[in-house]
Amino acid sequence: MATTAVAQARNKKPASRKSGGKSTRPKARIRPARRALTWLYRGVLAAVALLFLAVLFYAVFNPPLTPYMSAEARRLGEVDHIWVDIEEIAPAMVRSVVAGEDANYCLHWGFDMAAIRDALEDGSGRGASTISQQVVKNAYLWQSRTWSRKALEAVMTPVVELIWSKRRILEVYLNVAEFGEGVFGVEAAARTYFRVGPGELSTMQAARLAAVLPSPKRRSAVQPSAFVQRRAAAIADGAATILADGRAACFES
Repeated sequence: MATTAVAQARNKKPASRKSGGKSTRPKARIRPARRALTWLYRGVLAAVALLFLAVLFYAVFNPPLTPYMSAEARRLGEVDHIWVDIEEIAPAMVRSVVAGEDANYCLHWGFDMAAIRDALEDGSGRGASTISQQVVKNAYLWQSRTWSRKALEAVMTPVVELIWSKRRILEVYLNVAEFGEGVFGVEAAARTYFRVGPGELSTMQAARLAAVLPSPKRRSAVQPSAFVQRRAAAIADGAATILADGRAACFES
């Protein structure tokens, strides 16, 4: 009987091998998924860090040629662009672009929700893009209206608002905005169209430059159409209004 018991014990397979085989298979399947998630997580962190560094860099250093300027320089051969600090720009010019493009500039954090609602109600995107959004598009992104560009713009705009001052946003905007074919920035625009420096622009000259936005290739500041004249007059009134009611306080020194 003892011999039979020993033989039975030898022939019996260990239960642990069967259960152990089952437990290792799911782990083998899970490992590649975990690796993919890890790399995805690292990729997202790297993208966020890169975005943050890009925004931080332009908060301190002036942007060189923007992607759109570079494209126009290749198409035209060259572009006219000289950077000027905001202290060298006539206050009337700064107020005019705010009055013309984003009257609630000092009241929002990058997105004008009231303007967006109005644009959705009338079925148009006109007037919904803030100066902050335009700066992000011009300084970092491309011009085509794709969902990917819009998504990046939506992500980057609050970051720019968080890191940059309102005055800095306007300074960059006035230096990268297109005022005519091959004419970028207020310095080139003032010199090209009125033969003056950006600090010497009159109230009406500033209003006319602001009136050509956002369609500088179809509108003229020196030979204004009836539409541009009406728009410039409205902008001049708006610039005086935002100065009087305090909506210029966030960027006036």
